[in-house]
Amino acid sequence: MTEISKTSMKRSKPSYTMAILGVALVLFILGMLGWITINASKLENYFKGSVQVHAYIREGSPQKEIDSLKNYITSRVYARNVEYVTKEMAREKFIGDNNEDWNKVLDYNPLPASVDFYLDPVFVNRDSLTSIISDIEQHFIVSEINYPDAVVNNLNNVVRKIEIFLLVLSAILSLIAIILIDNTIKLAMFSNRFLIKTMQMVGATRWFISKPFDKKAILNGLTSALLAIISIVMIIYAVEKWWLPEIKVLRDNILLTVLFLSMILIGIGITFISTHRSVTKYLKMKLDDLY
Repeated sequence: MTEISKTSMKRSKPSYTMAILGVALVLFILGMLGWITINASKLENYFKGSVQVHAYIREGSPQKEIDSLKNYITSRVYARNVEYVTKEMAREKFIGDNNEDWNKVLDYNPLPASVDFYLDPVFVNRDSLTSIISDIEQHFIVSEINYPDAVVNNLNNVVRKIEIFLLVLSAILSLIAIILIDNTIKLAMFSNRFLIKTMQMVGATRWFISKPFDKKAILNGLTSALLAIISIVMIIYAVEKWWLPEIKVLRDNILLTVLFLSMILIGIGITFISTHRSVTKYLKMKLDDLY
């Protein structure tokens, strides 16, 4: 029976080859979507992390109170890169943005000092900003708090739309992937249906019949996943090397590793389940139904 099983495996190589390539193609599409999603998430965090809040200081506030405010904001989880900007520093930034100096018109500096900080991306939404403003306004030396309200609203709206689109697309592609992989494996197993039934008729147990096919399914799933991963790595390298070098800063090796491991698990899991189901199906069928 072992010889029969080995002989069948050799005969079914063309079918398995097409199955491996078919599964690899489906996993490649899922993997590319995963890579795009990772980059979109990193890009979202980059833009959200660039939102800056200005807590303006009342004129004549004591330096001790200013230092206390800065230390307080620094200790909060929502703040990053906290900086105290003096009136003179604010003037230099104003002129540095290609604005005209007001020395010819005014004999004093109208810009207030401020404590500036960047928001943690998690807190870039209207509800969080409302709480943050209430938290900082408890300090009496704060006269006003300013942040790019329009940017925050537009950013959240765009991000929400992109997240919904990617979620729907991922669900559709995942469903298509499962169906395609399952059908590809069924076609590959179709050429082995007579062997499966023959082994059953000579007294082989279900476990003995399924074992070589299950092992082959695991190996095929792993091979498909590795082919897809190698293809994706080559595309990522080409994009970062020649087409869009700026995207390299968004690369997250940890998330890419998780993505590739997920592809391996999906490839092995679906291939194994589909193969085992096909073997069980042919074992339950009557001989006449196999023709």
